[in-house]
Amino acid sequence: MRCVSHLILFLIYGYGKNAMHVKLAMEKADVLIEALTWIRQFRGKFTVIKLGGSMMEEEVAMLHLLVDAVFMESVGMRPVIVHGGGNAISQAMTDVGIQPRFVQGRRYTDEASLEIVKKVLAKDICCGLVEQIRQLGGQAKPLSLMTDTNVLYGHKITLDDVAGNPMDLGYVGEVTRVDTAPILEACLNGYIPVIPSVAIDEDDDHPLNINADTAATAVAQKLRAAKLVFVSEVNGVRTDPQDPNSMIESITAEKARELLASGVIVGGMIPKIQACLETLENGVEKIHIINGRLRHSLLLEIFTTQGVGTQIIS
Repeated sequence: MRCVSHLILFLIYGYGKNAMHVKLAMEKADVLIEALTWIRQFRGKFTVIKLGGSMMEEEVAMLHLLVDAVFMESVGMRPVIVHGGGNAISQAMTDVGIQPRFVQGRRYTDEASLEIVKKVLAKDICCGLVEQIRQLGGQAKPLSLMTDTNVLYGHKITLDDVAGNPMDLGYVGEVTRVDTAPILEACLNGYIPVIPSVAIDEDDDHPLNINADTAATAVAQKLRAAKLVFVSEVNGVRTDPQDPNSMIESITAEKARELLASGVIVGGMIPKIQACLETLENGVEKIHIINGRLRHSLLLEIFTTQGVGTQIIS
């Protein structure tokens, strides 16, 4: 009797467990089928991923983001990473006794500061990301002036103070040209290009410190990318900056302009949205703003219908 009861329990448990596994497998298959639609749509197209400096300090989040990028390349997409590293630069400057200084949100960059910017961005972070991608089973290529394959070129910029007088920012610039040939070559050979936000001045070959958002938009525009994804600690465009639940899932360029004009979009989101609008006008199909701290946020945003951040469409 005991043997029979044990057999019944075994059969019930066994079939129950098998049914549970089948259900889970079917759910995974549904996810893959949903992703298949987007994989086909964006296969062979560029997706520029801008990694903010604040994300560099999030080791676990960065791991998931880089895994996502490796996945994208593996299914035929062409991810291109453009990164900043503001916090790391400030820390490196403080370590050698240089006080970081900002002018209207831009880092004042003299010769001493520039040497730190070059080392931190174009060497330490850039090559570090490349090595992480390799450890995750992918292939990556650093495209920077410190690796003899520079792709960003620009010129110095100045800003006006409240009286309209020009202010010198040192070696701070904006991108005027992107050499797309090395980027395309890397992608065609199965590599993920990694580009730091440092450029070479077209007038005198001097290095320039570039805002990472503007560097990413320049790269996306020149590549005619299908997508530009801003990855930071913010989950998207919010009607209330302090309330994550007020995030807008999808907005048009026209609606974004209305939000800017009405004052709904404030703070650091203003220049980001302005850059997004300019980028849409220059041929990029969609722009996404996502929270990089969310596990596999890149895949969730790109390969699911619902997404996890804000998409801005023309």
